[in-house]
Amino acid sequence: MINNDVMRSIRYMLDLGDAKVVEIIQLADPDFPLDKAEVPALLKKEGEEGFVPCSDRVLAHFLDGLVVYYRGPAEGGPRRVEDRISNNVILKKLRVAYQLKDTDMHEIFEAAGFPLGKPEMTALFRQAGHKHFRPCGDQILRNFLKGLTLRFRTAE
Repeated sequence: MINNDVMRSIRYMLDLGDAKVVEIIQLADPDFPLDKAEVPALLKKEGEEGFVPCSDRVLAHFLDGLVVYYRGPAEGGPRRVEDRISNNVILKKLRVAYQLKDTDMHEIFEAAGFPLGKPEMTALFRQAGHKHFRPCGDQILRNFLKGLTLRFRTAE
């Protein structure tokens, strides 16, 4: 998935305004140079007028900011934000931010109509060099975001 789609999906799921998106990003790094006026371009679909690709760095700051927003700052100060981000990393950061257990993850995928078995799930969270590591494809991430949105939007 492109980063813009992930940002747009999370923003919709949480019903965040542009200022709140910037506030969350700055929880990860108060000096991160992003202005409220830049956010709408990052949320546009590819091909739309004014579309600006969302960099891995912006998305990583946003996801790290979500972790701080929901769980509080990490002991020992802020972590170093990744320069490159994969679907597996996105999945991990969302899992940490929302403190999701295996059962929660299975329920989220079930709600999206995309059940995953326990071995498939654990393979997504292994280190990249591990023999049982499985890259998280766009379809898996898209269904996870869909299930997570169903969980958040129906809970209101």
